[in-house]
Amino acid sequence: MIVWLNGTHGAGKTTTSALVQQLIPGSRVFDAEKVGETLMDITPGLPGPGRENFQHWPPWRPLVVETARHVFDYAGGTLVIPMTVLVEQYWREISAGLAQHSIEVRHFVLHADQDTLRGRIEGEHAIPSPFRLAHLAPYAEAARTWLHDAAEVVDTTHLTPAEAALRIAEAVGPRP
Repeated sequence: MIVWLNGTHGAGKTTTSALVQQLIPGSRVFDAEKVGETLMDITPGLPGPGRENFQHWPPWRPLVVETARHVFDYAGGTLVIPMTVLVEQYWREISAGLAQHSIEVRHFVLHADQDTLRGRIEGEHAIPSPFRLAHLAPYAEAARTWLHDAAEVVDTTHLTPAEAALRIAEAVGPRP
């Protein structure tokens, strides 16, 4: 099984994923952002709009699917993937690719209101990340139009990461 933790920056995906991994025996965290970083490291750089966001490069989505599949086939268990995906087409490509390999996906969105997200992002570093702040509006649009319908929503506005992780682990249930 894959436990996909979606949501925008500041929702708590990275912290929560490590805690979910501790609560689900035999699970591992797979950070799909590393696949994007690999694409960004190719020189000379790949063409197209991926320079701003590697998810826009067409190879990213199938590479995430294939990497997850191979890790899953090799190690078994559960993969916890903390990764923001706000473009519905991209999510459909990834989820369909995993389904083709008969890999069950539990898709969770870690949600918080815009003020909470902004406060978390601004509190992370001395200089808030313009990249992270720029994703607040696209997240709100995705949440309104498709994302919250495509996932199980865990509102982290008033939850600690440990509380959010426990809710997710309980929702997933014991794994063989």
